Amino acid sequence: MSELTDRRLINTLISGHYADPFSLLGMHQTPKGLTVRALLPDATEVWVIETNTGRKCAQLECIDSRGFFEGVIPRRKNLFRYQLAVTWHGQQNLIDDAYRFGPLLKELDSWLLAEGTHLRPYETMGAHADVIDGVPGTRFSVWAPNARRVSVVGDFNFWDGRRHPMRLRQESGVWELFVPGAVQGQLYKYEIIDKHGQLRLKSDPYAFEAQMRPDSASMICGLPPKTKMSEKRQRANDFDAPISIYEVHLGSWRRHTDNNYWLSYKDLAEQLVPYAKEMGFTHLELLPINEHPFDGSWGYQPTGMYAPTRRFGTRDEFRNFIAVAHQAGLNVLLDWVPGHFPSDDFGLAKFDGTELYEHGDPREGYHQDWNTLIYNFGRREVSNYLTGNALYWIERFGIDGLRVDAVASMIYRDYSRKEGEWIPNHFGGRENLEAIAFLRYTNRTLGNAAPGTVTVAEESTDFPGVSRPSETGGLGFWYKWNLGWMHDTLNYMKIDPVYRKHHHNNLTFGMLYNSTENFVLPLSHDEVVHGKRSILDRMPGDAWQKFANLRAYYGWMFGFPGKKLLFMGNEFAQGKEWDHDISLDWHLLEGEDNWHHGVQRLVRDLNHTYRDHPPLYQLDFDQMGFEWLVVDDFENSVFVFVRRDREGNELIVASNFTPVPRHHYRFGVTEAGSWQEVLNTDSAYYHGSNIGNLGAIRSEAIPSHNREHSVSMTLPPLATVWLVREAS
Repeated sequence: MSELTDRRLINTLISGHYADPFSLLGMHQTPKGLTVRALLPDATEVWVIETNTGRKCAQLECIDSRGFFEGVIPRRKNLFRYQLAVTWHGQQNLIDDAYRFGPLLKELDSWLLAEGTHLRPYETMGAHADVIDGVPGTRFSVWAPNARRVSVVGDFNFWDGRRHPMRLRQESGVWELFVPGAVQGQLYKYEIIDKHGQLRLKSDPYAFEAQMRPDSASMICGLPPKTKMSEKRQRANDFDAPISIYEVHLGSWRRHTDNNYWLSYKDLAEQLVPYAKEMGFTHLELLPINEHPFDGSWGYQPTGMYAPTRRFGTRDEFRNFIAVAHQAGLNVLLDWVPGHFPSDDFGLAKFDGTELYEHGDPREGYHQDWNTLIYNFGRREVSNYLTGNALYWIERFGIDGLRVDAVASMIYRDYSRKEGEWIPNHFGGRENLEAIAFLRYTNRTLGNAAPGTVTVAEESTDFPGVSRPSETGGLGFWYKWNLGWMHDTLNYMKIDPVYRKHHHNNLTFGMLYNSTENFVLPLSHDEVVHGKRSILDRMPGDAWQKFANLRAYYGWMFGFPGKKLLFMGNEFAQGKEWDHDISLDWHLLEGEDNWHHGVQRLVRDLNHTYRDHPPLYQLDFDQMGFEWLVVDDFENSVFVFVRRDREGNELIVASNFTPVPRHHYRFGVTEAGSWQEVLNTDSAYYHGSNIGNLGAIRSEAIPSHNREHSVSMTLPPLATVWLVREAS
């Protein structure tokens, strides 16, 4: 190596533009002996120490005042373990040289990462505490195939990108480095000189913990231990199980009254979990808890896919929150956002100077609605990053399932785009074939690697087979939100009862397609924001009628086939729209007993009664589990149907959506018998008018509605009644 070449290489290294630091730094065999080179800015003296003996082997000469040291250990041919005794500002420190350690990425891992089939890429990528040759430190790995140079910077090296440039594994595009002495709790980022020579400072895409906004550094922390899903939790997700989901935004469910600050994960474990349990819900569903820079996105613009937000505490405190929920008998679903990400410069956007995670063409890679970037699902490493993330939350945190956000925006290339604003697939169609393949692969992976967990699609179109196996052409989700049911029924309920007879089919239409998917009936966060008003405020009439309509609607919803979901605040009839910056209006439940208490008690009783009666859930997705008894009473706006379980037990749901009581209302029943009223939304206990059916209702041999036997009952005004057939 000539002096001229040495100088050129040294200049390139110190300027931060040398992409192969291991070829220059560390210990190397040369004709003169073992040559040791080190880049140690601000050091004044450097000695090579043999680790096994503690003996000084050679002093390195400072051949560049910017901190480049070099020396030869004569008469030594075989590489050995060494340390560097470095003097900085008059004080000597004994350090391990990061450039004496060999490659980190195993051949199989490299192959699987490049192929995009690594089941658990997070076990290899990111920052992992490790001990190599008896030296404790952290191994870092980041994918940036088009970068000119990548350095890891952090608390352990003064955030100086000259000190720890990384090794590029050409076969996979992964940069790696083991940094001795980097320990858990220290902050770090990747300093990248991108393809175009621009300097970028990036958070780790695989960071397991991160700073809270506005800061954005990643934090070294170990992988949490794996969790095992109990048989009970698996069964709670089943198609024939009662599922009633409480959807929660952790930042605004409740706040500290003195300073409006968030509750911590610990606070939420102590307050939210027992509340949801007492209310009878079976599942908690959390709006995205991934680290995100903008509060107003509610977590739907994540920058830390592997890091729970620090807004409410540490990663381990979040894991404890999940464990407390499980101890209380609640399953936990996580809202998951694999469709898009924000363009913040510290995140994934143009990660190595190229559109690495996103598409280059904005017609494919830019969400006009949300000002976000769309993942390039056709790139194997990107889809692997996301599929691995899905398994990570389930295996490492005990999450019981994922609600996948905005599926329609993923599977259609023309989603919310005009002609000329999108690019057809290679068949000329509008489907995003790569996104469809990604969703199928992810669902199949979770089914195989984490049996018992479920995925739920928020999908707003009539794409066929969203909740059908991928082997039969479906997307492979377990459940799908029934957004059509939600829109139809809310549109019906907001109409003045006088005119509801003209919109009767809004409530019956859902049964025409009910068997096409495994549906969840959602009254979600999206329905109480952006000027849509609260669910209560959409109800027509005076205050009494608004609450009566809402109670009748909830009774209808919990009787209708499909799993249930209520967003927080819906359970006590919050009057105004949800505001993510403040607490729910819990003050509505203060003072004397009122209508809000009544709705809250009703939802609690709906949940518990629903769970106690298998006809209401066991055959949700089987046509044998449902039958109309009265479907065409337009004039009276009355609906009656029966729900059944596998043993043939029946429960009748009867709704009257007018403010007129229907006395002696007769309808046919499938069999003779006696029926007991088990729930009445007009009960005085819920602040209704207390019209009902005291005691049992016996059928009579009077034909009605094409049935030989019928019952005559009182239908309260704006109310839903549940009747259970008594054992003979």
